[in-house]
Amino acid sequence: MKSKIQRILKKKNKSKLVCLTAYSKNFSEILDKYCDIVLVGDSLANVLYGMKNTHKVTLDMMIKHTVSVKSGLKKSLCVIDMPLNSYNNIRLAKKNAKKAMRKTKCDAVKIESNNKNFSIIKELVKSNIPVMGHIGYTPQFKKKFKVAGSSEIEEKKLIIEAKKIEEAGAFSIVLECIKKRVAQRITKILKIPTIGIGSSSCCDGQILVTDDMIGLSGFKPKFVKQYMKLNKIIEKGIQKYRREVISKRFPKNINSY
Repeated sequence: MKSKIQRILKKKNKSKLVCLTAYSKNFSEILDKYCDIVLVGDSLANVLYGMKNTHKVTLDMMIKHTVSVKSGLKKSLCVIDMPLNSYNNIRLAKKNAKKAMRKTKCDAVKIESNNKNFSIIKELVKSNIPVMGHIGYTPQFKKKFKVAGSSEIEEKKLIIEAKKIEEAGAFSIVLECIKKRVAQRITKILKIPTIGIGSSSCCDGQILVTDDMIGLSGFKPKFVKQYMKLNKIIEKGIQKYRREVISKRFPKNINSY
């Protein structure tokens, strides 16, 4: 685990970190060939469960999906999102993070910042639990989407927040939907890698929700580039299957016992 973290840290200012989300083994086996970090994101709320936001995701849900994801990984760093209300205080955070690490064998946890939980990050790191930070648009704590860092005041606050997360011992930090100039400054100031999502190419790495990137989720905000439309490919396959079942072309003798 420590060697994987060190590998991530060493990429700062050298080569870009490639990160994507996964919720099951069938995806993680593919991502493992190409990604430095695979995140089991609480975005599974929207992608898999049709929820409006991530607020109702439970730790047990996260653990079940992470067990599946981890079984498909050999080299990538596996990070589990700690869901809302699973780290409200130090005692609860330690209990739940230890449970998540123990049951999933993952490499680290991710915690969204509310600009107050720096001590929680510090205590988890003290307990040998690697932590990835997360600032900017933090879906667990923000009611409405808003690009972060639009004003000088916001810029200063984000820089201070990022510094405090680094000082608390986080090994990396996600910058979500932060203005380019601010993401650039934070990346330059911090010694730990920044991982951007909607925060420009200035970051040390990039992460997207895999289902968004391959056109499976139907969600395409400005910061997502769709590299393929998998939903159309799947639909064509199902249409063909339907036609062959109705026309009795499937199953053939080769498909029967």
